[in-house]
Amino acid sequence: MLHVSKLLAGGHGLAPVLLKRASSVELDWDVRQKSRFDAADSLGRRIGVFLPRGTVARGGDVLVAEDGSLIRVVAASQPVLVITHCSEHGTPFDLLRAAYHLGNRHVPIELKPDHLKIEPDHVLAAMLRSMHLIVTAENSAFEPEGGAYGAQPAHPHGHGHDHEDGHGHHGHGH
Repeated sequence: MLHVSKLLAGGHGLAPVLLKRASSVELDWDVRQKSRFDAADSLGRRIGVFLPRGTVARGGDVLVAEDGSLIRVVAASQPVLVITHCSEHGTPFDLLRAAYHLGNRHVPIELKPDHLKIEPDHVLAAMLRSMHLIVTAENSAFEPEGGAYGAQPAHPHGHGHDHEDGHGHHGHGH
């Protein structure tokens, strides 16, 4: 069994040619948020993953095995509920309201400009439908937000943000 104890977020710092040669492992959200799990990679090798507690693996991250093997993490398709606004009875603002109510319940949510995704839950689906939202079951990758105090999903343009940028909201007197 290959032992893995290191994760490189988004494969940061690795040459594209190395990523192309790497094997992959498809994992659903339930497994990717665990710091210890066993899986099999695309070459059929068993891997035992022992990451620091609290580490969350995202699609596009790279696991590094003890022997130097690289294994790309792929967010596996899984059952999800896709939530969209009803153009006949509502507005896109209804998605914002839904995100607020789901966040109050500490539900992991994938946020997109035109829809939300959550894990299947019939009680939440009924609540959302009562808010005139359209709730559709499908199978797709699930990459929920990391939370204000946790690991954030990779920025779509591949860079982070330094928020101490002179906007005057870090203790500057006015």
